Amino acid sequence: MDRTLFNIAATIILISILASYSLTTYTTLFFSYDQFHFFIRQLAFGFFAIALMWGIAQLDPERWANRLGIGLFLLFFFLMLVMHFLPHSLVTAVGGAKRWIKLGPVSIAPVEFFKVGFVFFLAWSFQRKFQKNPKKRLIDEIKLIIPYLIVFLIAVVSIAIFQNDIGQVTVLGATLAFLLVFAGRSMKLFFILVSLAFGLFILFVSISEHRIARIKMWWASAQNYLLSYMPGWMAQQLKLDNAKESYQIINSLHAIHHGGILGQGLGNGQLKLGFLSEVHTDFVLAGLTEELGFLGLLIIIGLYLWLIQRLLRIANKTQDQITYLFSSGVAMLIGFSVIINSFGISSIAPIKGLAVPMLSYGGSSIIANAIALGMVLMLSKRTPQKEIT
Repeated sequence: MDRTLFNIAATIILISILASYSLTTYTTLFFSYDQFHFFIRQLAFGFFAIALMWGIAQLDPERWANRLGIGLFLLFFFLMLVMHFLPHSLVTAVGGAKRWIKLGPVSIAPVEFFKVGFVFFLAWSFQRKFQKNPKKRLIDEIKLIIPYLIVFLIAVVSIAIFQNDIGQVTVLGATLAFLLVFAGRSMKLFFILVSLAFGLFILFVSISEHRIARIKMWWASAQNYLLSYMPGWMAQQLKLDNAKESYQIINSLHAIHHGGILGQGLGNGQLKLGFLSEVHTDFVLAGLTEELGFLGLLIIIGLYLWLIQRLLRIANKTQDQITYLFSSGVAMLIGFSVIINSFGISSIAPIKGLAVPMLSYGGSSIIANAIALGMVLMLSKRTPQKEIT
């Protein structure tokens, strides 16, 4: 298997374990937790994820790939649909949205595992269906992908409406559109899907006062910079007066600025002390930038770029269509998540509340990504290692 890919992923997980201790000082005090509460939990999640990734990589892809991939898709698609009807004793809700299923002392987020299963389902199904259906007229291509759009739209309703999580929908939609192109569909179809996705995004934003308020707060923070590049008459029309700026974005930008080039030192960040909430989850990049500086951030982003490069290299070198599409899909799941999160914390785009894969605190995200990478490592054994390195 590709040991370089495994080592990069393990390194990111180890950084997340350090961050779970360094960035949770205020949270442990506020909730009267032991100072090692988050560190011990992330340590357990992290080492379990590394062991799971290694274990899955050792499996025979001919025997286990379809079982794992399709099993993940069916199981967690079902759980996503039924958990909205489960009693509150079995689910954890945030703002009225049920996102986690309780399993004793831990909770799992079905959407994290569904994403992995969905990408494998697409790779498995595209390989079976599209090879028998070479490029056709646009109308025929649309008919060909209707079943996938139905599955996707059901998932959209479950995630965007019931779970109030439009960030995950954005990642899944972008991954679906690009995988269709990688599978040989036309660019016309790609742009139609992108337009449809944009329309759905506008719809889901317009029916939610919370999302409208979030976009207004983002625009209040970013408008002075963005409007300076527009004609005066246009800037005047788009300018929001007396708009409330996002407290989180302001402090996230302060944390990034305070880090400078070399940072304040691991454990010495100040914005994590009650000013920047969720600093160990959605805003982990901002918290780490304050402590490790631009140089530390550059190393972390470099690890992600290297990880994605290894995934795409496996996809490029293989002759197996499932390995090609699944490796590409996992690269996009990780890449889009990092981009959306980093754009949000730096005020380039509205905050989506999306975790940084394997870096943010939380068991579901780290384990689901470990499963995805473990499956890629397993599938990569179909390609001679000398072809990849």
